[in-house]
Amino acid sequence: MIALIQRVKKAQVDVSGKTVGKINQGILALIGVEKTDSPENADKLLKKITNYRIFSDNNNKMNNSLRDIEGDLLLVSQFTLVADTQKGLRPSFSSAGSPELSNDLFEYIVNKAKETGLKIQTGIFAADMQVSLVNDGPVTFSLKC
Repeated sequence: MIALIQRVKKAQVDVSGKTVGKINQGILALIGVEKTDSPENADKLLKKITNYRIFSDNNNKMNNSLRDIEGDLLLVSQFTLVADTQKGLRPSFSSAGSPELSNDLFEYIVNKAKETGLKIQTGIFAADMQVSLVNDGPVTFSLKC
């Protein structure tokens, strides 16, 4: 699984003109599923997302995690993250999980995230989503598990 995480001051997801997910300070995590992924990958990825130290401490050093600051988490499925862009001018999605596997693992990670006690919001799987955010920093990392 792949996550592109962004430290945000706020973020939201709209579908057909309606807001379906909205957070304040926290992490926007775009999630991609590969065909070899499993619930174990999702568990590792969620642990990394919620514990990755990307928030500033009192000395303005990135020493605090999402859990430390009790921030919000917006999870959005994003198929294009798993694209192979090494050759040519058109991405290949041969390593992407099937829609069924991807939906199952996305729902799995969402349900596990809700068990953390953090405020969790989501987009809608396979929907045409408009994502807006105020990136804080900017701070963006790519995580793979």
